[in-house]
This record gives sequence, C-alpha cells and structure tokens, in this order.
Amino acid sequence: MGSTDGGGGATDLRSPLLPTSPVEERVGIDEMLRRYAGEFGRWQLRHFVLTSAAWALEAFHTMVMIFADREPGREAAAADPCRPGWPVGGAASSTVAEWGLVCGQRYKVGLAQSIFFLGCMIGSGVFGHLSDSFMGRKGSLTIVCVLNAIFGLLTAWSPTYWVYVGLRFLTGFSTGGVGLCAFVLATEPVGPTKRGAAGMSTFYFFSAGIALLAGIAYIFPSWRALYVVTSLPSLLFVFVVLPFVSESPRWYLVRRRIADAMAVMRTIAEKNGKTIPPGVVLKLDDEDEGDDGREEKEAAAAVKKGDDDGHGVEKAVVSGSIVDVLRSPTTRVRVFLTVAMNFLCSVVYYGLSLNVVNLDTNIYLSVLLNSFAEMPAYILTALLLDLFGRKPMAVSTMWISGAFCAVGSLVSGAGAMKIVRMVCGVIGIFGMAATYNLLFIYTAELFPTVVRNAALGCASQSAQMGAILAPLVVVLGGRVPFAVFGACGIIGGWLAFLLPETMNRPLYDTMAGLEEGERREQK
Repeated sequence: MGSTDGGGGATDLRSPLLPTSPVEERVGIDEMLRRYAGEFGRWQLRHFVLTSAAWALEAFHTMVMIFADREPGREAAAADPCRPGWPVGGAASSTVAEWGLVCGQRYKVGLAQSIFFLGCMIGSGVFGHLSDSFMGRKGSLTIVCVLNAIFGLLTAWSPTYWVYVGLRFLTGFSTGGVGLCAFVLATEPVGPTKRGAAGMSTFYFFSAGIALLAGIAYIFPSWRALYVVTSLPSLLFVFVVLPFVSESPRWYLVRRRIADAMAVMRTIAEKNGKTIPPGVVLKLDDEDEGDDGREEKEAAAAVKKGDDDGHGVEKAVVSGSIVDVLRSPTTRVRVFLTVAMNFLCSVVYYGLSLNVVNLDTNIYLSVLLNSFAEMPAYILTALLLDLFGRKPMAVSTMWISGAFCAVGSLVSGAGAMKIVRMVCGVIGIFGMAATYNLLFIYTAELFPTVVRNAALGCASQSAQMGAILAPLVVVLGGRVPFAVFGACGIIGGWLAFLLPETMNRPLYDTMAGLEEGERREQK
C-alpha cells in the first residue's frame, strides 16, 4: 500500500485524484448553510434584494391594465360613456377611450384581461420546466425579462384592439415566469430556518411595484406612453442587475455540476465572514450511502476539474418533470392539493381586488392605498410563519378571508351596510393576500429541487385560471360574488388540513431523497 504524505491523510494511490485535501465530509446544501456558510448573511441579503426586484417588474406588466384599460372620467358622476361628448380624458388616455370599449363593447375590456392571465398560465408552466432543466433559474429569468420588455414596447404601438389583445397574451406568457423564477432563485440559497421569512418577503416587492406604478400612471396618463415607461425597466434589470446575481447552487448540484455549486457556496461563506473547511463537499440528499468511497472520489475529481478548467462536471444529471411528480403517491397528492388551493386563493384575491378598484373614487389613490393595505398581511404572516408553521397559517388565513366574505354576502349593499360590506372585503383581501404569500413558500418546500419549479409552475397555472375566472364572478353583482369568495376561502382552508407541515424540515434535492425522508418521519 502507498505511504501517507507529510500533510497526513492522502495516500499515494488517491493523490492523482485529489492532490490537496481528501473529502472528509459530504453534506447537503441546507447543512452546509447551517454549519459553515451562514443561513442568511450579507451575501443572501444582497442576492435576495437584487433578485426579488423582478417582482416589481411583474407588478408593472400585470397591473398596468388597471390604468391602460380604465374608463376616463369615471370619478365624475355625470360622465356617462354612452352619452355624446365622452371620453372625458381624451381618446389617447386609455384603450377604452381610443377604441370605444363601452356599453355593448365593454366585455372586450374583461376579455383582454382574461387573455393576459391565460398567457400567464401557459408561461408559468413552460418557464417552470425550463428553469428546472438546462436553462436554469437565472437563464430563465433573463429570457422572460427580455421578452417582457419586447412585448410591452410593441403593445404601446398596437394599431387595433385585436393586435393589443394578442400582444397582451404574449406579455402574459413571459410575465408568468418572472415571479416564479425570481422566487426560487432568491430563496434556494437561504438556510432552512430563514427561508420562510425570506420567501414571504418577496411579495413586498410586488406591492411596492404596484404603488410605484400608481405614481408612474399619474405622470404618464397616455396608455401608450405608460406601456413604454413600464417596459423599459425590464431591460434595465437584465443589463444592470442580473450580472450581479448568481445561479442557484441547488440547480448546479442537481445538474451534477458540483464544482460550480461549491464555488457559489464558498462565495456565500466568504461574503458572510465564514469558511467552509477544505474537506467538506456537497452531496445530493439521496447519496447517503456510497460504494467503497466511489462518490467521494467522483466529488473530489469534480472539484479538481472545476479548479483546473473553471467548469464543473455535468454527468448523470438528476432531472425531473411534472410526470415524476404525478408518479409518486406522495407528491401526487401534494400537487393536487396545492393546485386546488392556489386556484381558490386566486379567485378570491383577484375578485376582491377588482371590487375595490372599481369603486368610483380617484383611481390613482385607490390603487396606492390597496397596495399599502396588503403590507400588514405580509408582515403579520412573516412574523407568525416560523412560529406557528405553514399549515396552521394557511388554514387560518383562508378561513378568516372566507368567513368575512360570507358575512359580506349576508348584508345588503344599501345605506350604512355598504360600509360593512366594504370592511368585509378589506379583511377578506387582508386574509387572502397573506394566504397568497405563504402558499408560494409552502408549495416550494413541499417538493424537491428537481421538480420544484415544475410544481410551482402547476400551482401558478392554477392561480392564473383563478385570475381568469375572477372577473366573471365579479360581473354577477349583488351578494353572489361575496358568497362565491366565502365558499372558496372555507373550502381552501379544509384542503390545507390535508397537507404536511414543512417548517424546519429539509429542503430535499431529489424525489428519492424526499421519499426516504418521508419514510423516516413515519417511523
């Protein structure tokens, strides 16, 4: 047998594979973050803020329809769009004014908005799969932001209503992947005990984007100018922000690019003022047992190759799709439940939001106040999420929203009861905004890395279906919308009872790792 060198530990036989230090310990990403790199230090804070800024861009492209498709002069009681002399604000102020989308043509406003959400539904599934596969989280986010800028700018030059609808569909297609990719990219490098609060905080950027949009729309009242101004920030994000954003180390790991994953982890540790010992190497969570140290040698060879040529080894790539999710009994039940809950949540959230926006008040102030009203829900949920857990919070917030919506359906909309119904709606939005927020982190923690974005894509698609349906519920008028929203909230709370708790549980990398972890929990 070969003798040991002076450094102690590496034999002559293994020195060609690992000339420096042997692999003494192989750990998962969560454990490495906890023990060596830091769960949420300076690196994660910077990376989180830069990545989550994309949520403001999603708010621009989604909520711009409130101002671009508004009825000019709606605040004036005498402004009847079916009378001569309308529009009050001029033909260029909105699509409604320019193309006469009033009276018998009013349905076209809702059609354009539903088509946008249809594009979001398709796009979230497509880019959810691409970000899990060869394109990666950062690559997918780059593509959707570029497409958003292109389609948004083209929308500003729409010559006809139907061209406008087609471009809004394409914008929705790319917008559907923005929040999805940004959320996963922002939260995957965060440690398990900090991930809940970090995931909940992403929605502050969405609300901030809505508030900023209200000010931009006030400055640029023309709908064409508004589309230009709200599309350009997507290009700025790509060229100014994304170069300073790192790809997810979890994505590198499941692609078997161990050297790249380790490089990111060492950078995290360095920026956080910590150090990863030389002999510690990442592993997937289904690699607990090796064959005579084979995995250690392969990991060491991968690290050495990465050090030599600057690239990781991509071999035996671990990948997955929604088909794998449906094959496993564990994840199949989870995906059905999360899809249903996201659908119900979206119906209530967007439905109640439309009811508030359609009040005959100053539209800029109304949108600004609505964006601020969601902040307490995010703060309260973030504070309580890691105290009570994901499951109790999901149940309680959906039931709070459902209960107050049910009460709203029982009161009349006349006299002082208008105030009661308005309060019920505000509390309903408060509860469902909190649910919408925590469902993202809850869904992400229910599935392993190889299929996480695919599962989130399905959940996002179901949420977009709810968004498509919401305007149709609102037009029913009277007490019916509140009754529907109340039923959705109560049913969604019952469904949450069937999901497992994920607080402080490992964030698994592979399907095999998840199933093994579930078996250990049941023992």
